[in-house]
Amino acid sequence: MEPSTHALFRDDPYLKEAAASVLAVNERGGVILDRTIFYATSGGQPGDTGYFERADGSRVEIAATVTGQTKDEIIHVPAPDQPALAPGESLRISIDWPRRYLLMRMHTACHLLTVVCPYPITGAAVSPDDSRVDFDIPDASLGKEEATQKLMELVRADHPVFIRQISDADLAANPGLVKSKNVRPPQGTGSIRLVCIGDEGLIDSQPCGGTHVGRTSEIGEIHIGKIEKKGRENRRFRLRFGPLPVA
Repeated sequence: MEPSTHALFRDDPYLKEAAASVLAVNERGGVILDRTIFYATSGGQPGDTGYFERADGSRVEIAATVTGQTKDEIIHVPAPDQPALAPGESLRISIDWPRRYLLMRMHTACHLLTVVCPYPITGAAVSPDDSRVDFDIPDASLGKEEATQKLMELVRADHPVFIRQISDADLAANPGLVKSKNVRPPQGTGSIRLVCIGDEGLIDSQPCGGTHVGRTSEIGEIHIGKIEKKGRENRRFRLRFGPLPVA
């Protein structure tokens, strides 16, 4: 049986540091902890970076966080030439919070973009400074100025963002909750994590395992930097922080 990690970030994405102990170290040097605040690469959101502090005060820098055989196997990948850790060792773990917070703001903005563009999603990638969401759009009538305006209206409305758990049966009864054209949320665990925006989730509700801010106003100024044509009916919207540049 693969070691399982309690993912603290699923309950509180604002945790910047925590205590943890080493469960295992794999053959490649990847570290598996009993609990973690480090998000593992998934769903278009990159994994966290940061460091572990040992009992003697020395640090082990973490260059990436990835998943193993299951979503519950979270592997922390040390940077090159870091000291080896041993199972049972107690640590103080810290994420690169400025980077994580940018990803939380950007990921939440991507959810809002799917409200502005209510079309099937064919792909997405979140990064701290330039993210993308790809849509199947029957026409290219929505320009970046109009999309930015609608996006910022949702940001400024300061809608709450919260998590709700639903059953596999609930999802089957509400297939419209899944906006992705090609990817289905994992089922079979008995519970599916919904990210909801707005009172009672009226602005948006969709399955997602990523990290998000608690209110849309935290996103701040953001704009559509570019809309690229990737196919006859496929458009790629690029999200960037800051106001829309004046042409």
